[in-house]
Amino acid sequence: MAPVQYQINDIVELKKPHPCGNKLWIITRTGIDFGLKCQKCGHRVMIPRKTFERAVKRVVPPEKNTGA
Repeated sequence: MAPVQYQINDIVELKKPHPCGNKLWIITRTGIDFGLKCQKCGHRVMIPRKTFERAVKRVVPPEKNTGA
């Protein structure tokens, strides 16, 4: 199985919710570290690739991306 290719502006659902209650994040940076922005409160975080890949539940399909 090929590794998932993540792109900037993809919306991903993480396994655990942010303290604001939201699970959807937009990718703002890729590479060794990933930059993420919470879709509800706008909080930004940087996390290592390995941690990010374990935390992702799924990539939200583009037709379901609303309000990005």
